[in-house]
Amino acid sequence: MNNKGLENLHIAVIMDGNGRWAKKRGLPRFLGHKEGVKTVKKIITHTAKNHLKALSIFAFSAENWLRPKEEVSFLMNLLDEYVVSEWDTITKNNIRFVMSGKAELIPEKTRQSLLKLKEETKNNTGLLLNMALSYSAQDELVDCMKQIAKKVQKGSINIDDISKDTIRDNLYNSELPDVDLLIRTSGEQRISNFMLWRISYAELYFTDKLWPDFNEKDFDKAIDEFNKRVRRFGKTDEQLNNN
Repeated sequence: MNNKGLENLHIAVIMDGNGRWAKKRGLPRFLGHKEGVKTVKKIITHTAKNHLKALSIFAFSAENWLRPKEEVSFLMNLLDEYVVSEWDTITKNNIRFVMSGKAELIPEKTRQSLLKLKEETKNNTGLLLNMALSYSAQDELVDCMKQIAKKVQKGSINIDDISKDTIRDNLYNSELPDVDLLIRTSGEQRISNFMLWRISYAELYFTDKLWPDFNEKDFDKAIDEFNKRVRRFGKTDEQLNNN
């Protein structure tokens, strides 16, 4: 991997395929999720060591609450176990941890563990790790509009002054930059309601690899593909070449 410039990039990952990984092996779904957590650990450590600026991972969507209660409960317990087991790794690697989504819906014990990790790492200066939990991009935009509307009501902002920057400043974790590269595993080619505002100009990378099979080399392959692409942002090739 050519990791030049990674310190300026925000990469988002839709981790898909845990259930199918388990099904292919005749295993229960929960074992697929356990394997998926191992991949999460590998990729976070890999990106931190290579000085990536920001990594957003889609861990649990707002729609995932509709899954069977037993599976949801297992996922919440697994998340709690992850925080405990990876606490030292995150802090020692200078990772700053934040969450996006409706945290109030997460079970109290798990939520408190996540909030404690966020507080303890708030001054870290390395990888900005954003975990999307109970997250919906449509909900994020609705919440953003409500925040702006309240500011207009209070008179702290004039409606004619609302801009793209205003919206960006009122999204979850406003310090997160726009996404440069969105990776999705398992062969699905959908956005699935993930970071809709911030992926406006993201490069999309899809792989057939199921998430538990995805590894550091696969991640590097996505980076190499990204580095081959020309990001025009509406400009012509001639304009880009003149810069």
